[in-house]
Amino acid sequence: MNYSELAPSYIRAIAPYQPGKPISELERELGITDIVKLASNENPLGASPKALAAAHAALDEISLYPDGNGFALKSALVARYGVDQNQIVLGNGSNDLLELAAHAFLTVGDKAVYSDHAFAVYPLATQAAGATGIGVTAKDYAHDLEAMRNAAVGAGAKLIFIANPNNPTGTFLSGDALLAFMRALPPGILVVLDEAYNEYLPVECRYDSVSWLAEFPNLIISRTFSKAYGLASLRVGYALGNAQVMDMINRVRQPFNVNSAAQAAACAALDDLEFVQRTFEMNLRGMAQITQGLCALGLDYIPSFGNFVSFYVVNAARIYRRLLESGVIVRPISNYGMPDYLRVSIGLEAQNTKFLSALAQILGETA
Repeated sequence: MNYSELAPSYIRAIAPYQPGKPISELERELGITDIVKLASNENPLGASPKALAAAHAALDEISLYPDGNGFALKSALVARYGVDQNQIVLGNGSNDLLELAAHAFLTVGDKAVYSDHAFAVYPLATQAAGATGIGVTAKDYAHDLEAMRNAAVGAGAKLIFIANPNNPTGTFLSGDALLAFMRALPPGILVVLDEAYNEYLPVECRYDSVSWLAEFPNLIISRTFSKAYGLASLRVGYALGNAQVMDMINRVRQPFNVNSAAQAAACAALDDLEFVQRTFEMNLRGMAQITQGLCALGLDYIPSFGNFVSFYVVNAARIYRRLLESGVIVRPISNYGMPDYLRVSIGLEAQNTKFLSALAQILGETA
């Protein structure tokens, strides 16, 4: 018996998400050490010492279930953003929240809209709910908001996913453009605004999307502690939105989806503004180092507002493999419809140098 046939056809059709290759796997595969991982947009500074201390302290109660309502973390978010607790849902990373939004509001026959070259979880979450995904052609690798609105309205879509900045392209939509988009959209279409890389935005590009919640009950904002806050392995994120919308998402959430160490670490991380600022400044320097190095090698790249940059290179699959053999892990993004691009996360100065040096040597081999 083929047990896979017991699953719905739309589940069988899903291609599982492929995460970045971990250091341990490459060590086993190639037998090399001193590997630099610049594949998963992690914080090369690690996590805030305050967050680490809070996580360690939480382990004293490891035998107890976590607070299923996340009172302390929600209280910290209330203090930061001025929302009510019933406007917050916590997630096992923001990835969890994207899936919960789809699970709560989509079913067979429904439609969701997202851009080409946007985060792979949007089509996965849509398909897992049995809904139909509509990919909208990007404009210069960025979201074409007008085309997305037209597609959603024309198809009678329930949900639109928008990433800002976008992963893997790093492109950015201004606050003015997003606000105009929301005001032109019928209120019956929900918008998930994925701001996983929000903390990396230059000061002049920042906008207050949280203040828009009062005007747009159809807006869901998702954010994460995995990137700038450096808590990727603990898996903790949060969504902000209208209380009725959050209530529906909360109904499909697992009761203990965020563990105690993650909640404690996130509370402390949220309070460590100095660490987030150091992360932001390190990323600015590293972005300049990487992009200047790519220019010196004659390689085109997509200007990025995140903590990574995608660059064009001939025979990207071979370059990726040669970088692995040189002890540098980057991310191929052919599954995003970009087979001639690689994405590199911003690392520490020495890590960036190793990547650029290895890349230069590999390109010289084929010159």
